[in-house]
Amino acid sequence: MTTFDDRERAFETQFARDQEMQFKITARRNKLLGAWAAELMGLSPVEAEAYARDVIRADFEEAGDEDVIRKLLGDLTSAGIEIDEAAIRAQVDLKSVEARRQLIESMG
Repeated sequence: MTTFDDRERAFETQFARDQEMQFKITARRNKLLGAWAAELMGLSPVEAEAYARDVIRADFEEAGDEDVIRKLLGDLTSAGIEIDEAAIRAQVDLKSVEARRQLIESMG
């Protein structure tokens, strides 16, 4: 093996780790967003858990956060909660920071 091959493999490994970490952060963020929205809608703990899973699944519809934002906005509006897209985007940012912190803490 050459030094170049070793460096290439190290970069590929780091890239894979970074992608996995970002996936975990996004999934945790979406769970936190689901819990936040469920609380606003007054869902029971069982319903809230199921709703959080639905928000996580909604993120697989398309790349980016638009699918999650669209789901939250639609569900909250349907539940009679007065909220706009800007408020949801602010929560996305807050929950992203919280999810990253939680994940880092869980890793020790």
